Amino acid sequence: MATIKAAILGFGTVGQGIYHIINEKREELREKLGLELEVAKILVRDTSIERVPGTAHLLTDSIDDVLSVKGLQVVFEAIVNEEPAFTYLKRSVENKCHVVTANKVMFAKRGLELQELAKKNGVFVGFEATTAGGVPVIKTMKNILLVNDVSKIQGILNGTSNYILTKMRAEGWSFDEALGEAQSLGYAEADPYNDVSGQDAFKKLMILSALAFGEQPNWSDVEVIGIDNITSEQVQEATAQGLRYRHVAEVERRADGTIYAKVGPMLVDKEHPLYPIDDVFNAVTMETNYIGTLTLIGPGAGMYPTASVMVEDYAEIIGKRAGFVVTI
Repeated sequence: MATIKAAILGFGTVGQGIYHIINEKREELREKLGLELEVAKILVRDTSIERVPGTAHLLTDSIDDVLSVKGLQVVFEAIVNEEPAFTYLKRSVENKCHVVTANKVMFAKRGLELQELAKKNGVFVGFEATTAGGVPVIKTMKNILLVNDVSKIQGILNGTSNYILTKMRAEGWSFDEALGEAQSLGYAEADPYNDVSGQDAFKKLMILSALAFGEQPNWSDVEVIGIDNITSEQVQEATAQGLRYRHVAEVERRADGTIYAKVGPMLVDKEHPLYPIDDVFNAVTMETNYIGTLTLIGPGAGMYPTASVMVEDYAEIIGKRAGFVVTI
């Protein structure tokens, strides 16, 4: 039986989740894919810290060391910023490796470029985990786009902001109280700027725009408003009127062909598909010409939701190569 060697770049929450799933699903992957998937290297900043017992021999701080692995076929990337992630993935693709990424910051800006490079090198790029965590938005949209046109997308793309707005409504908390609780539960970082300012949702929206329309609007033209100025009084007033605040990222292709996008708070009523989406859940609504309006809902983040869709991305790549469909 063939053994496929894999590398993991970044070994934080998501990277560790990938490692655990590959090991826990080893038998199932063997049965469904007809091969062994083995983690051969893990790229970290500090090789002296063994975050998962039994992985010390796999750790390296050198991308050259990673790419020198004989038979390396797939690279899972779970680094935070644009660089060095893009450079590492570019080199991996040039090394004829499939790549699977969860890096929304990098992919929003360089995703189209990376996919074009992969096409030239005969490999695939998996990016389901860049948008909405465990919600299969990318996979679903790719299938829909085979026949349908998507004209508009609206989504709750940041679980932290949605959690804060939920608690402000359901518990009567202030923004600061809800943010503090989100941080204590690990939903928000110590510096929550990217979540509450809308920047995280904006990057994910640009990835969806590129997929749905083959292009993005000029980033500087997109209005991005956060939730940090919403008061508990405003939330209570909305609730009394039967409305709810949602932090909505939306993009659409207008009749003249231009792409319009916006990220900001929106008041929605009970008829709106995003009305019932509470806590850390994400949701994406797509308007299509044949199916109509389709809404996907699920957990937006976390070790296993994100890591599992990354391993599923690779299973799908193997299936494409072999001519069959794989689900795990």
